[in-house]
Amino acid sequence: MKICTVTRVVICAALLAGCVSTGTHKQTLAELEQARKALESSKMQAAAEADRLQKQLADVNTRVAGLMSGTTTAQEEIARLQKRASELEAETARANDLVKQLSERDQDLKEQLKAEAAEKARLEQERAAKEAEIQRLTRTHAELTKSLEAEIAKGDIKIKQVRDRLTINMVDRVLFDSGQSKVKPSGLKVLKQVSDILKNVTDKQIRIEGHTDNVPIGVKLKERFPTNWELSTARATSVVRYLIEEGGVDRANLLAVGYADTKPLASNDTEEGRTANRRIEIALYPKDLSEIANQLKP
Repeated sequence: MKICTVTRVVICAALLAGCVSTGTHKQTLAELEQARKALESSKMQAAAEADRLQKQLADVNTRVAGLMSGTTTAQEEIARLQKRASELEAETARANDLVKQLSERDQDLKEQLKAEAAEKARLEQERAAKEAEIQRLTRTHAELTKSLEAEIAKGDIKIKQVRDRLTINMVDRVLFDSGQSKVKPSGLKVLKQVSDILKNVTDKQIRIEGHTDNVPIGVKLKERFPTNWELSTARATSVVRYLIEEGGVDRANLLAVGYADTKPLASNDTEEGRTANRRIEIALYPKDLSEIANQLKP
């Protein structure tokens, strides 16, 4: 605004120069000089202001650039943090799955240990039952050996124990006359000795086995015993009947079976071998161990 005013004054002064006095002319020149100086001063101020504004603009641009750079860095940091948050969320999910799996595995192991402990206890109980059973059978063996000492000495009876099994082997002449299935009087005495001991045996199955040699049944006996099968079975049954009816042995523990000549102890080619094969075997063998273990429980 000042520059425009000075310019108008200079122009007016020039138009009037030709018709003004010398004094007026000098005054005008002085005013023009003053106006020029004012103009120069204004230009300098304007330049300074422009430079200041330029610096301010540059400073603003620098700050804007810094803010833009900071914004980019912040956005990158935000993106990084969001990515890390997603990764942590995934890791947390995996950790939760692992914890769940470990918890399930821990529960399985506890159940397994519990089952193993129960199985160990059961096996220990059965082992104790087995040992007690063998000890009782050993006492039975000793009692039978003492009771049948005379027959054992003559070789008519043999008693054998293998851990939890005991066998009483009697040649047929101890109990029966030749070709007969009825126990003879002397045989009844032997069975009485046997039954007095067996009636106290409650933890064994007692199998009475009838055995013969391979000599066919004679003509006179064919009507009663068509084959050795019938004879061996009849003899076993006679012994079982006595043990139940006269000996007081629990019928639930007894079993009668005839094997004829299918399980020889010796060769049937000699009289000695045939004599050994004609026999009654009383076999004591284990019941179900779990049943025995239950019997031992308080």
